[in-house]
Amino acid sequence: MTDSHPASKAGDRKPSGAKIPATVITGFLGAGKTTLIRNILENADGRRIALIINEFGDLGVDGDVLKGCGAEACREDDIIELTNGCICCTVADDFIPTMTRLLEREGRPDHIVIETSGLALPQPLIAAFNWPDIRTQVTVDGVITVVDSAAVAAGRFADDHDRVDAARAEDDNLDHESPIEELFEDQLTAADLIVLNKTDLLDAAGLETVRREVAARTTRKPRMIEAANGAVPASVLLGLGVGTEDDIANRKSHHEMEHAAGEAHDHDEFSSFVVELGPIADPTGFVAKLKEVVAAHDVLRLKGFADVPGKPMRLLIQAVGTRIDPYFDRAWAAGEARRTRLVVIGLDHLDEAAVRTAIVAAAA
Repeated sequence: MTDSHPASKAGDRKPSGAKIPATVITGFLGAGKTTLIRNILENADGRRIALIINEFGDLGVDGDVLKGCGAEACREDDIIELTNGCICCTVADDFIPTMTRLLEREGRPDHIVIETSGLALPQPLIAAFNWPDIRTQVTVDGVITVVDSAAVAAGRFADDHDRVDAARAEDDNLDHESPIEELFEDQLTAADLIVLNKTDLLDAAGLETVRREVAARTTRKPRMIEAANGAVPASVLLGLGVGTEDDIANRKSHHEMEHAAGEAHDHDEFSSFVVELGPIADPTGFVAKLKEVVAAHDVLRLKGFADVPGKPMRLLIQAVGTRIDPYFDRAWAAGEARRTRLVVIGLDHLDEAAVRTAIVAAAA
């Protein structure tokens, strides 16, 4: 990692009555947000941290990973999961009540960390901190956007702008970018700090390409730092002291600009579902076949847990495109049902029945 930032020490606790700082961590699917948060918890320097985790879909994988990390900074009852939809669409129904309950606790946290879904627009969430009951008690310490540098270097968000502009001049139907690209740009626009993650997968030229591409995606110029495996000290991420809620008007998303033009917003561009399987006897073969499934069906994200017979630990499976990272993350708890469950996320044209069939076949 490069660059650094001064931060408060454990002893620099907020005075009684001071606002609780909240850090919003956003980023595209598989960028490494959960790993980054785990590093924060393991190096919290005495802070008690509460987590609010928003998953897209019904399987709370990220929260389960963090609950298993054993960090003293965040007890299991400090982890709150919102799994019933994208947080940007459920601010009033889910986020505000969750924050209210958290603030009503006797033992209030020193810091709140919010992990958005990889499909969330950060702007509505940041704006929610201006609600009267929250604004007087909490401030947005900063918004951190995590970028999968390897994916960007591979061209996942790199377009030929000249070609697109030429085509747009000839075809009025090409006046919008893809929903994934808009989401990527919205997350960058909201950022106070951009973490270029997975830089260990790139050489110097590839990293420079990523820096130029990311910088070109937002008119704002937040600071960028580099990281591998989400290894960024908590001292860099916490204590930015920005108060981002006061600057939200300068970070308009595509969503807001579309509303200004009279267009509606929804998340019909994406779909997700959970696949439940039996034990996985050959995890290496299963992962190899999953890569084929992801490639054949254009799956954006696949993540979950697998039961491997004879192994005391569960196998965590995290896939971004065809790049799959399987590892045993923790032992199955006493009384915990051993099972295999995977959440699949893709664009709305994803053929759920075909993907289900293919995953079941891969496990056979």
